[in-house]
Amino acid sequence: MDRYRVKPGSKIALKEWDPEDKSAFAGGKEEAEKELQKLNQKLDALQDLLYAGHQHKLLVILQGMDTSGKDGAIRHVFENVDPQGVYVTSFKKPTPQELDHDYLWRVHAHVPGKGEIAIFNRSHYEEVLVVRVHRLVAEEVWQKRYDHLIHFERMLADEGMTIIKFFLYLSKKEQAGRLQARLDDKTKNWKFNPGDLEERKLWPEYIKAYEEALSKTSKKWAPWYIVPANRKWYRNLVIASILVDTLKGLDLKPPTVDFDPGKIVIK
Repeated sequence: MDRYRVKPGSKIALKEWDPEDKSAFAGGKEEAEKELQKLNQKLDALQDLLYAGHQHKLLVILQGMDTSGKDGAIRHVFENVDPQGVYVTSFKKPTPQELDHDYLWRVHAHVPGKGEIAIFNRSHYEEVLVVRVHRLVAEEVWQKRYDHLIHFERMLADEGMTIIKFFLYLSKKEQAGRLQARLDDKTKNWKFNPGDLEERKLWPEYIKAYEEALSKTSKKWAPWYIVPANRKWYRNLVIASILVDTLKGLDLKPPTVDFDPGKIVIK
């Protein structure tokens, strides 16, 4: 999966990345779904070890355009995982109370503790994406935030946190189809937000904002992965594969106990 990892210091131009790519898997959709089930089971076992060991902590960040599949990825990749020790935080428009504090205040409260996996559906990166595109603060303000975000994640990593960041890269054409599907299917009308059409008009500005964020903030301790998201099954497979590989790299082991199981007799 290293092909999707943004190398620190590299300059990202998203036109050079293919949201239709499926080159890491030779099979088709049906074979991929079987492979995803195997990865789900591995992820479940690894999460059990993470939770039981109470040593490591994992932060998973999902960013992407509207309809890129952040909710779907969470649902399909983590469907077999024990809810204990795994939680999702969706960062929406800041509340008045949150706006009274520094912009990382609301984020820091949701990072995982030992033994936990935290999934951010959108994240602190909104502060250099939405904030930038909609000009909610001056450029001199959001430009400083790249350094803030880097140092924030460096601090978390130094405190023992593993961080993985996924940008779900969707084409504008594919987004149009998914938005239309929400209108055509009455059971999915509730998913359609007319405001998404206004955001869609700002597509070039968002692409530029993502390119700068990916280029400046992908670090060894907090890498970005650009995930091709036009094919939902492939998106899920890539994310699950990276998560399993990352957790395997932590060399997780079950905790030792302070008794001899062989000497215990249950009557």
